[in-house]
Amino acid sequence: MEIGILGPLTARLGRTSVVPSAGKPRQVLALLALRSGTKVPVETLFHELWSYDPPRSAATTLQTYILQLRRMLAKGLAPDGTCPKTLLRTQYNGYLLDVPVEQTDAARFDRLREAGQSALRAGDCATAAIQLRAALDLWRGPAMADLQLGEILSIEAIQLEENRLSTIDDRISADLGLGRHASLIGELASLTARHPMHQNLHAHYMLALYRCGRASNALDVYRRLHGTLVESIGLEPSPKLQRLHHAMLNADPQLDVVERQPDLARL
Repeated sequence: MEIGILGPLTARLGRTSVVPSAGKPRQVLALLALRSGTKVPVETLFHELWSYDPPRSAATTLQTYILQLRRMLAKGLAPDGTCPKTLLRTQYNGYLLDVPVEQTDAARFDRLREAGQSALRAGDCATAAIQLRAALDLWRGPAMADLQLGEILSIEAIQLEENRLSTIDDRISADLGLGRHASLIGELASLTARHPMHQNLHAHYMLALYRCGRASNALDVYRRLHGTLVESIGLEPSPKLQRLHHAMLNADPQLDVVERQPDLARL
């Protein structure tokens, strides 16, 4: 079974889609998929579906949703005769989707992201860029884009999106370490516009511009960020970003060393 969370919800057994059309059964499937191989308590499912106000019929209604999901699974399992109850298991006070975790794109994303981050920490920018780009290529849009999310799935979606942004940040670090600053300018212009207070992305943008001979543009990026931070939250840019700004004002030669990101702590 292949399950996609990183975009519209998908679930396939072979060539057969087993995603139900109704909204709440889709929520149940998404939550079970995110925690595949682990029991999801009934109370957790209640909270996702109805927050703090489950109806009196909640237990019966949830059982109906599980039955609908098993009927969908049966369509995909028909060729080999496997019982859907072996895939979507009833456990004490909960349910478990018995699917290897690697069959979900969210788990594959985590594995590739962690491998890329490990390579980046070791200074292997080439491997890091490959692994992190492969992780990001799994995304097909916002996480669970076609679902009406309850409180639990909303939290999961926020965490997934934060991990995605962090992976983009790390992939750009790897690309800068490989001397790809010129090709990053357009992407970083878009990212900093969408994330106007994300200081790491602004630091990347400044460095890419500086290395392309556009020091004045890099300093303009710093001035805009400074103004945004002070006006929005009353804070100055981080010491790291201030050191980068100072280094650019002084044309520090370390900024042009491409092999790795400059050690801003030493600037």
